[in-house]
Amino acid sequence: MADPKGFLSTDREVAKTRPVDERVKDWNEVYVPGSLLPIISKQAGRCMDCGIPFCHNGCPLGNLIPEWNDYAYREDWRAASERLHATNNFPEFTGRLCPAPCESACVLGINQPPVTIKNVEVTIIDKAWDAGDVTPQPPERLSGKTVAVIGSGPAGLAAAQQLTRAGHTVAVYERADRIGGLLRYGIPEFKMEKRHINRRIEQMRAEGTKFRTETEIGRDIDAAKLRKRYDAVVIAAGATTSRDLPVPGRELNGIHFAMEYLPLANKVQEGDLTTSPITAEGKHVVVIGGGDTGADCVGTAHRQGAASVTQLEIMPRPGDERNANQPWPTFPMLYKVTSAHEEGGERIYSVSTTHFEGDEDGNVQWLHLTEVEFKDGKLEQKPGTERKIPAQLVTLAMGFTGTDQKNGLVEQFGLELDERGNIARDADFATNVPGVFVAGDAGRGQSLIVWAIAEGRSAARGVDRYLAGASELPAPIRPTDRALMV
Repeated sequence: MADPKGFLSTDREVAKTRPVDERVKDWNEVYVPGSLLPIISKQAGRCMDCGIPFCHNGCPLGNLIPEWNDYAYREDWRAASERLHATNNFPEFTGRLCPAPCESACVLGINQPPVTIKNVEVTIIDKAWDAGDVTPQPPERLSGKTVAVIGSGPAGLAAAQQLTRAGHTVAVYERADRIGGLLRYGIPEFKMEKRHINRRIEQMRAEGTKFRTETEIGRDIDAAKLRKRYDAVVIAAGATTSRDLPVPGRELNGIHFAMEYLPLANKVQEGDLTTSPITAEGKHVVVIGGGDTGADCVGTAHRQGAASVTQLEIMPRPGDERNANQPWPTFPMLYKVTSAHEEGGERIYSVSTTHFEGDEDGNVQWLHLTEVEFKDGKLEQKPGTERKIPAQLVTLAMGFTGTDQKNGLVEQFGLELDERGNIARDADFATNVPGVFVAGDAGRGQSLIVWAIAEGRSAARGVDRYLAGASELPAPIRPTDRALMV
């Protein structure tokens, strides 16, 4: 145990953010550089080293949290990094982007603020990179087997790295022009600077993983031919079909899916564009959807100079405390103020869009909405609550409905789907097609980054067993796992 009295003597303290009026003028990460290091050892000392560490169950990766908390408390950063990497290929991603279900499951959180697990995690890995402790780990010998990984998001990268280290020759296919999937083009720079992806890609290249960009399987390469070329295939193409809003006026100019809007802003930061073709500058912006993607749109609109930003959510405002039906250690639905929300804008709950109104040129100008409420388990409109708000740019951030089935990948492989429209798989993440496996959102449906990495690692074990007859790779989860209801 790090500090036997740490949870009694030390208050929770989190990373400091830069002033709002400063950070909205740039795209750098919102946190004050180096602000965590002076406090993080004491924060790690708040860990109680519980007899039953529920944080393990809260984390789909099964991260060895009490162990690396102890090392961080003692400032043994190399040992902390080794324990962190034992279960997580990319802790610099999860330490910045994961909603931290581990903290919701922290035993200290029963009656006190939980340990700042996420902040400890990101400090450990940043220290490891700075110290040169993150190095390539190429295999000692090659198996002679080849694997294609379709998709370079967190699930695909995790599967590829595990399989490369197991000795297989791995090629990652990505339809975009850069590696990273949603990490690259869905996550704004202010949440995670892309240098973190770039150095991981260089590590993986040094280990032997090959990368093929601007290549879409199903269109540029026939899926069936790819299957014949490789001994195994891992599909980690994500759930990229955005949920639409079929209401009158949807066809007006200025209404875009979030994943049309956000990638263009990231391309500006990559230097591909001078300005985004879809910009919030000087416009009244409405974001439909109250989740993390919606918050990303809010923060992006602030940085582009929006005249106003309004975020709409059809569900009621979550509470500040756990509901009785979401007891510890389950992951609760709580009211959350992200860094983007700190920067301004309005959030409106329990409303539904009825239609859009445009000008004579076909550009959206107004969004009409009405308040809604649950009655007998059904969502109904409240009469007399109709109104309109200005909307010159609307982003639809209402989630995703499944993997892309328009490019021919599912049909060409001959894959079966489950009742939710995801690619079906068994306990080894294998599909109905021999040698073809699926990991991440393509098989699970829209989920968290930590689930994607866990699924990529587990699918890699299934592939390794298929190719070699046995595997020493870890398998943190099964496809049916639901770590504490996340």
